[in-house]
Amino acid sequence: MEIAVVIFVIAVIFITRSIKVVPQQHAWVVERLGKYRDTLTPGLNFLVPFIDRVAYKHVLKEIPMDIASQVCITRDNTQLQVDGILYFQVTDAMRASYGSSNYVVAISQLAQTSLRSVIGKLELDKTFEERDIINAQVVQAIDEAALNWGVKVLRYEIKDLTPPKEILHAMQQQITAEREKRALIAASEGRMQEQINIAAGERQAFIARSEGEKQAAINNAQGEAGAITAVAEATARAIEVVANAIRQPGGEQAVQLKVAESAVGAYSKVAADASTTLIVPSNMTEVSALITSAMKMIQTQKAQ
Repeated sequence: MEIAVVIFVIAVIFITRSIKVVPQQHAWVVERLGKYRDTLTPGLNFLVPFIDRVAYKHVLKEIPMDIASQVCITRDNTQLQVDGILYFQVTDAMRASYGSSNYVVAISQLAQTSLRSVIGKLELDKTFEERDIINAQVVQAIDEAALNWGVKVLRYEIKDLTPPKEILHAMQQQITAEREKRALIAASEGRMQEQINIAAGERQAFIARSEGEKQAAINNAQGEAGAITAVAEATARAIEVVANAIRQPGGEQAVQLKVAESAVGAYSKVAADASTTLIVPSNMTEVSALITSAMKMIQTQKAQ
């Protein structure tokens, strides 16, 4: 009975050591008598008990790893406190087992040294503006070395870039001054545009007033010309009517009477002014002579 139990235990041990089930996204490295034999893939695998053994187990998933914070010096001799996170993946389990004694530590140290080298080539302002370039250069530098370790570096991301307090305060002052400068420029441009708009408005108003004055002058001139024409036409018609009336029977006597009345009225107006000295002709027949002269002029115009 005891022998059967011993045999059963030995069989269980043999089965346990000979059958290996590898989980998905894992890779196990098998050594036979201390020498690399094979890499077990996910699923059921068989080993030779006591001869083969699983020496290393690797996870093939993407692994995030924090990179410890460190001090980096920029090209313009400014210290920066920088930390980040690195994403990598084991692609060759055999090289990951034998390429480095500890590929995780090797990648972490290489990430730190590569980051210091990249930041040392940049000035302070560029380190904030070109994070993507820094990340890409760090990944490139690590990936070239990590190929021998069976590891693929996928990406690197900077989490924090912290300058000293003095530099941070100076940067804040610079940002404030730049914002104030932009505000002053915007205000001056606004005032300039305001003056331009006012000048343009005054120009348009002046043009409108001048156009109105011009049209008013044209209208006045046209009105005066029309009035002069109307007066001339009315005078011509009046003269024509008078001339026609003179040609009628008794017209000349009527003209004589009108001239005599005008002469007498003129003398009466002159005599009415107390400050005027009136000299009356000694011979009143001169008045009739004046009338006779006027009638002769009328008859001459009539004959013509």
